[in-house]
Amino acid sequence: MNRVLDNPLYYLDNFELVLRWIGERYDDLLAQDEREFLATYHSLPQPSRALLVRMVMRKGTLFRASKLVYDEIGDTGQAALPLVQRGLVAADPLLSLEELFELLQKPEITEVFQLTPALRQLRKADQLAALQPQFDSPQHYTDWCGASSDPCYRNLIQPLCDRLRLIFFGNFYQDWTEFVLSDLGIYQYEKVDFSPAARGFRNRRDIDDFLALHHCYERFNAGADYSEVIADLPPCAEDNEWLRSRRHKFLFQIAQHLEKQQDWPAAYLLYADSLYPGARARAIRVLEKDGRSGPAYALLQQAMQAPESAAERQQLLRMAPRLARAVGQPKPARVEQAQPQRIDLQLPPPSIATYVELVVREHLHQDAAPVYYVENALINSLFGLLCWDAIFSPIPGAFFHPYHRAPADLHSADFRQRRSSQFDAALGQLEDGRYRATILANYSAKAGIQSPFVYWETLEEELLQLALDCIPPLHLRRAFERILDDVKANRSGFPDLIQFWPEQQRYTMIEVKGPGDRLQDNQLRWIEYCAEHAMPVAVCYLQWTQ
Repeated sequence: MNRVLDNPLYYLDNFELVLRWIGERYDDLLAQDEREFLATYHSLPQPSRALLVRMVMRKGTLFRASKLVYDEIGDTGQAALPLVQRGLVAADPLLSLEELFELLQKPEITEVFQLTPALRQLRKADQLAALQPQFDSPQHYTDWCGASSDPCYRNLIQPLCDRLRLIFFGNFYQDWTEFVLSDLGIYQYEKVDFSPAARGFRNRRDIDDFLALHHCYERFNAGADYSEVIADLPPCAEDNEWLRSRRHKFLFQIAQHLEKQQDWPAAYLLYADSLYPGARARAIRVLEKDGRSGPAYALLQQAMQAPESAAERQQLLRMAPRLARAVGQPKPARVEQAQPQRIDLQLPPPSIATYVELVVREHLHQDAAPVYYVENALINSLFGLLCWDAIFSPIPGAFFHPYHRAPADLHSADFRQRRSSQFDAALGQLEDGRYRATILANYSAKAGIQSPFVYWETLEEELLQLALDCIPPLHLRRAFERILDDVKANRSGFPDLIQFWPEQQRYTMIEVKGPGDRLQDNQLRWIEYCAEHAMPVAVCYLQWTQ
């Protein structure tokens, strides 16, 4: 932690790293106002740059001077003056009544508006509602508050800086805290040797399309009419699979909303227009809900010819008997699935509240046959450690800044294909026994580094050694191949527990279901897959004794 605290301008260094990175890699993509900002920013005195960055990294755009006091900056008014002169910050800005209420405390509101005793007793939100009819126009801060000794500033370049943050990270879910958490050692990232030309956006249209999609998403979540939002959706370039995937996902989310509203025709049209995984199955279900069994059955028959995934096939098989009956067709033949072992337990309820998985773990655990609660952690971690080099291969477009937790294309349909030789080499180690040394070496060398697969907090060395001793490499290969078939869908759904018999070098995975619980779809798929490939798996049904 001292590395950050010893440098009071650490946040300024991080911000300027981003600006340099963008200037070196994205200069040809920048809009005019972005170029002008970069030029203006570097001409500012250091205290002014630091104050501006403090504003950028804080929530909101309005700040009172008393909330902008930093030892390393000094006099706030002096630091703000160049920012005001260059149009980056507004002094004494126009404020709506709502914005003023966000800045002021209740005693200050009472003083500014000379509230009656009755209004003073109200909550702040109710005071605002009572005053709004009288003050429906914005005013300058000093017009509201008089000659205040606590000036107010508005950051005018927050949207521009948000765009620069997007260009750097390639998303909006990462923010400036990434730098601090990395400097503190809380997050560690794999160092990938990507070229200076590697970048998340290829051209300005990619950036503008992303921003337009994001704006539409925010409008929809704020309650805007879905038809108006859809009308403003950018089409996205045909050769940008990543952005098109985001667009199809958004259509899917709007369709889900419409389905909940029971607007079946509108929901069907959007599902039919979306290529997001699961959209076709939902389209069939919406047609069925709308009483259009004929079109639903026809679309189901088409989908059954080439299911997009195991998840879709599972849904189609569930709907098929019902739709066949509705249109007078013969009931389809039942698909027999390999069955897992069944364990039925009756145990006294625990004296304190706890998870049923932990109750079963304690009951089954033996010194000679230990049980671990691992769920999705173990197999994913073994996969991540064996295939570390493949996952973090510097494939064009996969990494474009130093703070990636995972490749940008992790959920793309061609994730494995683009790294086929690297994954083939990694999985090939399961054939000749080298896999064990690779997993152990990466467990030591990569400890704590962010990975989309490795659960460092769960993967203790004892568990790792038992897994390598007891799980045959063929079973690992089966599991790893299925993860790669559909990374997004198949990283979850693993059984809760695993029991090892070290002397016999064998294991069993155990899914636990308490009273009233039932298997989820992704759990069913993993259990069926394991049973089909002779990977020992059981389902434990727990009931409490009286």
